[in-house]
Order: sequence, then structure tokens, then C-alpha cells
Amino acid sequence: MIELINISYSYNDKIVLKDINLKIDKGERVVLLGSNGCGKTTLFKIIDGLLFPKEGKYFFNNLLIDKKFFKNDENTKIFRSSVVMLFQSPDVMLFNPTCYDEIAFGLRQLGLKEEEIKEKVADWLDLMGIKKYENIPPFELSGGEKQKLALASILAIEPSFVLLDEPMANLDPKSQGEVIDLLYSLPITTFISTHNLSMASELGERAVILSEEHNIIYDGDIGEALKNEEILIKANLIHSHKHKHKKILHSHYHKH
Repeated sequence: MIELINISYSYNDKIVLKDINLKIDKGERVVLLGSNGCGKTTLFKIIDGLLFPKEGKYFFNNLLIDKKFFKNDENTKIFRSSVVMLFQSPDVMLFNPTCYDEIAFGLRQLGLKEEEIKEKVADWLDLMGIKKYENIPPFELSGGEKQKLALASILAIEPSFVLLDEPMANLDPKSQGEVIDLLYSLPITTFISTHNLSMASELGERAVILSEEHNIIYDGDIGEALKNEEILIKANLIHSHKHKHKKILHSHYHKH
């Protein structure tokens, strides 16, 4: 489904991603782990076609994704309806006058009829438990409600590949469980970033770990990854210290 070959990216000569080789097949549930600043969001933006690598190539369904690809309107429409991204902060995604219009926006871009849009929006408002906010401006919602609305707005167009950047950060435990169940019920491929190790295994079966040197240092079973202290320490996801001759491990996860 997606393949990245020798991808590198830098901002003003500062390396953000280095020699990334990654392949994700249809139907996989993959979790991206790494400490803040390792390049997780930049990697997602490249996969979402918002940034283009300085080096290397990115393929989606065997199509080379570059600036030239998006010069074709049909290519753009197909890609944007297939690959979607939930940003870490929902505020950057919400810009419509009402919650109804927020979910309807992407559906209108696809050219659906208003009657069909109305039905789909109602379904997603119900699924996310935000039906009562249908005619409310998104900025009036709480952080968790905004997160649900932003997620509904991208899932409503029925994409095949979904990128979620720290999707649980604003949600309470009950809502986290509901969103996880929802994601597993959909016929989609997911790539979810988090540095919350306690939740990682609920989000997927495969882990990809980025180091602070901005390269992939692990790609495999998530259960094995979470037991590998050496890799987790190297990625700065946990740290260890001795207390009265006993080694103590700490996760670096914190709430935003």
C-alpha cells in the first residue's frame, strides 16, 4: 500500500528523518513510537503528501508521490480521498462554522449529494457521541470533543489509509476505548503515533520505532518491542536509574 525508500528530510540543514525505509501493506495496524522531536509528525506529513522528501522516494499503491503527481487534479482527488491524517492538535483542522459543516466539508469535496451527506454526517455525529453539538461552532467544544469531531471529519470520507498523530492525547479513558474499538471495526489501514507505551499495544500489532538520530531502529512485533529495554532506552522512550541497588525504569510519556 505505501512504501518509503531511503527517505530523508531536513529543515534548514537540520536532519529530521534519515534513510527511512518502510513498507505498510493493506489492512495492517502499525504503531509509530519515538520521543518528541524524533521526526514522527514529519514522517506522517510526507506520507500524507503535505511534505516531499529531500532524498528518496515514496510510493502509494505503486504510484510515485511527488510534486508532479499532484499537478493532476484526478490524482489529487484519488489520493486525498484515500490517505488522511489526524493532526495532534485538532484546532489546526477545524475551520467550518458548525460541527455539521466540519464533517460535511470533505464529503462535499468528493461531490456527494446533499441528502447522502446529511445521512453520513448524522451517522458520524452519533458514532462520536457529539450529536447535540451538530449546529455548534467547533471552537466551543472541549479538547476531547474537538478530537472526536476532527476524527469524524476524516473518517467520514471512507479513506483506506489513516494517519493518526497522538490521537488519544485529548481523550478520557472511556473515549479512548471507544475510538480504539471504532478504528478496529473499520476496513482501513492505520499508522498511529504515540509515546504512551501503556497504550501502544492496543493501537496495533506492529511497532516502528524512531530514534533521536531520526532513523528507524526497530520494525516488528509490538509485544517484543515493548519488552526490549535496550531499544526503548535508545529511543528515549524509557530511562533507567538505580535506587538502593535496584534498577528502576520510567516511561517518558506525559500528557499534553
